Amino acid sequence: MAYPTDLQYTKDHEWIRVTGDTADIGITDFAQRQLGDVVYLDLPDVGRTITAGETFGSIESVKAVSDLFAPVSGEVIEVNESLKAHPEWVNTSPHDSWMIRIRVSGATTTDALLDATQYEGLIG
Repeated sequence: MAYPTDLQYTKDHEWIRVTGDTADIGITDFAQRQLGDVVYLDLPDVGRTITAGETFGSIESVKAVSDLFAPVSGEVIEVNESLKAHPEWVNTSPHDSWMIRIRVSGATTTDALLDATQYEGLIG
């Protein structure tokens, strides 16, 4: 699979799409394939401040429960309630299924994130 070039990626298999001072965060196709059928998402409340590298929630599949890690720091401004009601959408369209939307902190940088080519190299 070719990974979308408008996203940036973490080594923990989350993706982020930054638009201005907001960012959508989800998990990659590789991650959802490793997890199997997603059955539940535990996502943070709106208003919570998250720090890059910190766990912001969890994802449960028929195989395992895995932590979700914040690619950047910011304040949660929206949670994808539709995805909470239909977690299986993570399996069918992982790069369109954002989990949380954050307002990026002013000092946040995306320098440590991977572009699509680097991420594809990581997952080999």
